Amino acid sequence: MLRRRDFLKQTAAAGIALAGGALTGSCSGLTRSKIADGAPTGRQFPRLDPTDRSILYHASLAPSGHNSQPWRVRIESLDKWGVEADAERRLPAVDPDNRELLLSIGAFVENLSLAAGAMGRETDIQILASGRHDRDVVRIVFEKTRSTGYPLEKIRLRRTVKHGFSAAELSCTAVDSFSRLAGGRLFYFPRGSSHAQCMRDAAVESFRIQAGRDDAQRELVGWLRLSDRAARQYRDGLTTEGMEIRGLKGWYLRHLAAPADFLAPSFRRKSVDITARLAAEGGGWMVITSPGNTVADLIETGRRFQRIALAARKHGVGIQPMTQVLEEKSGRDAIAGNHEHSFCPQFVLRVGYVGNYPAPVSLRRPVEWFTTA
Repeated sequence: MLRRRDFLKQTAAAGIALAGGALTGSCSGLTRSKIADGAPTGRQFPRLDPTDRSILYHASLAPSGHNSQPWRVRIESLDKWGVEADAERRLPAVDPDNRELLLSIGAFVENLSLAAGAMGRETDIQILASGRHDRDVVRIVFEKTRSTGYPLEKIRLRRTVKHGFSAAELSCTAVDSFSRLAGGRLFYFPRGSSHAQCMRDAAVESFRIQAGRDDAQRELVGWLRLSDRAARQYRDGLTTEGMEIRGLKGWYLRHLAAPADFLAPSFRRKSVDITARLAAEGGGWMVITSPGNTVADLIETGRRFQRIALAARKHGVGIQPMTQVLEEKSGRDAIAGNHEHSFCPQFVLRVGYVGNYPAPVSLRRPVEWFTTA
């Protein structure tokens, strides 16, 4: 006898084949714009005024691995906040040393600083952590000043893009702009160059290795929010829209699949095939480096990456971090073998022009969920 879910899968497969495009209109998943940020469930934080809340909301739009959002903010006083690493949101299987976690907190701090400046608050950023696993990472001290006029819409519109990359090389104007934002620590390898081929091959091989690691895949599955119910409940993680799985495939995953299905060998093989196809597309690769691997280095590099990410839409450039390259030893070795010993990469990014730049879709937790006294 068929289990109910297996029966539904077979029935749905037949129905999709018969319906063709008729279901397309109802196949979109839950996106950020469909959830009102101002209506969180659970406790409210009484000390947040509208300006505080807006600064924290814009800070939370920073990217993070698996959209884990590994930050917590402690309000020490009206003009002093502490940014902490949330240990419950670590990714120990793929990021055991918290390198990516600190890069994400750096991006969070950059958004926070930009939003505060736009609202007339100058920020003094003080690094507190001496080790990568310290809870207290950064202290933010505010001082009232004139607004910088920074357009907050740039923060709201930033997104990671995976599909639809053109094969055209990036212009010198775009590359020079990104390099300035990265403090000169950006390298662009155009499509067809030997370095670009090295990045592509290393990205695919690293993804293949990680797809075969049960610990990494179980960790990934733990952050999947396939159903709209799970997405509304957690407001983090990986939704079908965030993974750019749309249409009938997205509908199927949201209604008939379970996160554990992604552990099946067929899902893993398919993900490797998709990654190989994407890695072959685009206008090349960018690498952002740092002078070292201290906490301060990682926070600053995360901030520099975020500046580039916020400028990408203006240039029509899509950016997809290929994190597995630096998470797996084979990827790190491949990059090290093609560069000088002092080359210290922190981001490997697949880049390319995007004709129709998409709106952001990944979910964010309400401010009250990550703010404490």
